[in-house]
Amino acid sequence: MLSFKGYAAKDLCDPHLGRTRRTFLRVGSIGMLGLTLPNLMRLQADASEQPAAHVGGPGWGKAKNIIMLYLQGGPSHLDLWDPKENVPDNVKSVFSPISTKIPGVKFTENLPRLSQLNDRFTMIRSMSYTPNGLFNHTAAIYQMMTGYTTDKVSPSGQLEPPSPKDFPNFGSNIIKMRPVDEPMLPFVMLPRPLQESNVVGKGGTAGFLGKSFDPYTLYPDGDDMDMAKMQRIKIDDLTLRENVFDVRLQRRASLRELVNRQMPAINQAVENYELDNRYEQALSLIVSGKAREAFELSRESDAIRDSYGRNTFGQSCLLARRLVEAGTRVVEVIWPKVANSDNHSWDHHSGLSKRMKDQSAPMLDQGLSGLIEDLDSRGMLDETLVVAIGEFGRSPQRGVSTSGNNNSDDGRDHWPYCYTSVIAGAGIRRGYVHGKSDKTASAPLESPVHPAEILATIYHAFGIDPETIVYNHLNQPRELVKASAVTKLFG
Repeated sequence: MLSFKGYAAKDLCDPHLGRTRRTFLRVGSIGMLGLTLPNLMRLQADASEQPAAHVGGPGWGKAKNIIMLYLQGGPSHLDLWDPKENVPDNVKSVFSPISTKIPGVKFTENLPRLSQLNDRFTMIRSMSYTPNGLFNHTAAIYQMMTGYTTDKVSPSGQLEPPSPKDFPNFGSNIIKMRPVDEPMLPFVMLPRPLQESNVVGKGGTAGFLGKSFDPYTLYPDGDDMDMAKMQRIKIDDLTLRENVFDVRLQRRASLRELVNRQMPAINQAVENYELDNRYEQALSLIVSGKAREAFELSRESDAIRDSYGRNTFGQSCLLARRLVEAGTRVVEVIWPKVANSDNHSWDHHSGLSKRMKDQSAPMLDQGLSGLIEDLDSRGMLDETLVVAIGEFGRSPQRGVSTSGNNNSDDGRDHWPYCYTSVIAGAGIRRGYVHGKSDKTASAPLESPVHPAEILATIYHAFGIDPETIVYNHLNQPRELVKASAVTKLFG
């Protein structure tokens, strides 16, 4: 069986797909289990022909792809892109402010490249939400990725493992309602899972939509600075059904090895069997050079690879560009390491001045700037939405506890009340700063933006009404997200 996550299943034949709560028409889901290959591909084709509910407005339907850079751990906005002057010493960043391309807007010295590119993206300096149990990573991550809060949160913030009852990751909703129009992995997550301590993958699955809409995960071994591992990415879910083909492909083989080793057998099978167009489309996921080559970073020039940074985050950003270029709809690059780890995490409860300057900030500055520059130069930024965001920011005062954690004088605790995100491409305004934080970056002074509104904006950019109704595991109607798009972000 050719198995690959994310392709449309039976419910995508429903002519009511894409309707909203105003019409209150049912959208269900079913897994791929039991579907034959030609039927599966035919269902995908049928679904792509269904009209979407029309909402319109600025930015509506501009995006064809999205790359989310998820800065897991919570970056300090004061020490990156919202520094404050004339404030107490324990609030003021230890890093010097620098000018940017936008007059009057300053970053810190940690972002020299991005400071010269902020005329190409929008900054939201007023991200904000009231915790309500979301002061810790896992619960806040779940909210950011699904738009909903979870029912089970312990005082420490830990949750139960991922469940089929979970709300879907936003990427799963997108590929369900906007199936890929060519045989390519529709939704890819790399290079690490969403994780805090022993809770792995919460908020990163298709939940009640079914496993057929789960992301395809690429989690190579190695640490954050191991570039060689990015050349050893393995694709495990591309297999051939034994009763269709005469050869059995080895399980857990890399995509490149799979194709190179079995190309003659695949070609012979295509010649020998009378396959309809749906079979040929499915086979091309393996047979086509474009699908195979998308994972070969070595095809990029040294100059391009260097521009992204020779580290896991930078090369993951480059791979994200190659994937959307080849037809992938959604790519989520999860910041390396788990949320509350040392080394390259953003969870700077201590040692912020050294860890941010020497580890986290240089990777972000190079990887994000490399991605935006590359997409823009290729003309891909017009249709590719780029979002860089964390689950929260860091406390304005160093050394204080806001979430029950211990913090050194050179560390900041979790702070969901005010932080910064970046969004670019697909009609998003260039050189725009949305919202404003107060004197100490403690709270928004104007235009607060909730994480759920970011998801609503993403759906809007894909021409999907955020109020679209889906049905959960109990057959209960649920909106994609209970928020409205921030249309002021679009030019």
